[in-house]
Amino acid sequence: MDFKTQTLGAGALAALAGDALLVAVAGKTVPESLEPALAALLHGVIDDGEFALETGKFVVLHRPRGVKAARLVFAAAGDGSARALRRATAAAIAALKSGGTRRLVVALVGVAAPDDTHGEAVATAAAEAVYLYRHTKPSAPVPSRLSSVVFAVAKGQAAPVDAGLRRGAAIASGVELARECANRPGNHCTPSFLAQEARRLGRSHGLKVEVLGRPELEKLGMGSFLAVAKGSDEPPRFIVARYQGAAARTAPVVLVGKGITFDSGGISIKPAAEMDEMKFDMGGAASVLGTLKAVAALKARVNLIGLIPSCENLPSARALKPGDVVTSLSGRTIEVLNTDAEGRLILCDALTYAERFAPAAVVDIATLTGACVIALGHHRSGLFSADETLATELLSAGEAAGDPAWRMPLDDEYDEALKSSFADVANVGPRAGGAITAAKFLQRFSAKLRWAHLDIAGTAWKSGAAKGATGRPVPLLTHFVLAQAK
Repeated sequence: MDFKTQTLGAGALAALAGDALLVAVAGKTVPESLEPALAALLHGVIDDGEFALETGKFVVLHRPRGVKAARLVFAAAGDGSARALRRATAAAIAALKSGGTRRLVVALVGVAAPDDTHGEAVATAAAEAVYLYRHTKPSAPVPSRLSSVVFAVAKGQAAPVDAGLRRGAAIASGVELARECANRPGNHCTPSFLAQEARRLGRSHGLKVEVLGRPELEKLGMGSFLAVAKGSDEPPRFIVARYQGAAARTAPVVLVGKGITFDSGGISIKPAAEMDEMKFDMGGAASVLGTLKAVAALKARVNLIGLIPSCENLPSARALKPGDVVTSLSGRTIEVLNTDAEGRLILCDALTYAERFAPAAVVDIATLTGACVIALGHHRSGLFSADETLATELLSAGEAAGDPAWRMPLDDEYDEALKSSFADVANVGPRAGGAITAAKFLQRFSAKLRWAHLDIAGTAWKSGAAKGATGRPVPLLTHFVLAQAK
């Protein structure tokens, strides 16, 4: 999709050509700055009770008098913030996408001047609204024809909005890649498929990509990761993708994404209900690929490394068993009390591997625990970090991106739950505080790192009628990495 700005003179909005015109109205009253033809139409639909200036409300007018565009949408944009504009844009495009709209003009009225956050909001909302998964569903509806979005601005306002549109377009492309990978079923999206996608991304965006297989992992001593992979015939893959946008001596940011392409729970098998959704258990890996794509597209002056340990977690005669003790890359031994707590077993080896890069910061991203869903629901991802500055940076990035997180505790007392009589650490504790003890497990393998953990089990996908991957937290991670470049 193409995004650009167009500078208009006073009173030119109604005369602007396009298949559809979206006028997002901030505030509780009709702005005095709104040109007469549009103001008259807006007063009319309000007076007739067809529309109200309340967040989430919109109305579609077909071939309105005095307006050149074939369709006119008024949408309430609340306080005029980027968040409100994103919601207004999404609602309007949802109403238009089944028609023949190819070119949409967007204008925000009732605010002094739109900025880069508004540009990003329009780009990301538009891309999300028209996304349609089709890879294994040839009977899917015809995709939206929307291919161009123009943000109409007054003279002198184009530069910041342009910057936001570019950033939003890059983030949207990363989100789309993450969604496409995560939405594919487990027999399509295998560890080898993720490796192929990483290599494809490397070729298109100038990344250096290395893929390690079982022999290399055995030589390294990644016993914890390999123990999870034993139950599957699909070979494990450890993906190392590097983007260099800064001087070689600049310490990189490292993102570690959980890449379990299907999680049955292993010998500690899950209930059948909704087990199909465990194809989304590689959402962390997908978000790392998406973030690499966004950051590379923006040519950010930062060094970024993505690490993706990927395998399936299945039961078989060779599979990891409850009570088994495995040796991690760090040399620590782990008593596996529950084979369905496998994500932390592959991530701990990846975190140890990350030490070799002497990183400025490491963030692991994982659909790790159902306990985090119980704690936070589906709006905010769980954030764990003992580093105050790093935690603040990630929280700020989430708010700026409209992809929020919530900080969770890492008190030392939670460590007691992971004691083992037969190994250095157990892979699970009691049910209470499960998201926290999972993070505490990972913290043991990140003592040499400036580290944070994002539990995205509640935000990486949606269930029900809207079932599908969300692409989160690509927006949060992209904003975080861009901030490190500054």
